[in-house]
Amino acid sequence: MSIKKQFLKSKPECKVTFKFVKKADLKPKTVKVIGDFNNWDENAEPMKALKSGDFTQTINLSTNAQYQFRYLVDGSQWYNDEQADGYKDAGLGNSEQNSVLHL
Repeated sequence: MSIKKQFLKSKPECKVTFKFVKKADLKPKTVKVIGDFNNWDENAEPMKALKSGDFTQTINLSTNAQYQFRYLVDGSQWYNDEQADGYKDAGLGNSEQNSVLHL
């Protein structure tokens, strides 16, 4: 997985490209990036599937903010991004953590 940040000079926003990289043991049909920026809406727009088997989505987010997020695969499996800026307790009463993005 990867995260690419492109800070815009014209306004206080950052164009963030999320990429879910295909895993050998996982062949997802859908992947969604879910987080604070879309109110953790599991019905959010799916990421775009690439020919390589990876998935990508670009979202403009306000700067000077922190966002928690995770990837939802096939509507049932949650994954963190290894390149996140950090991790935070998901608050579910277990050991689950969310990826954190600092802009």
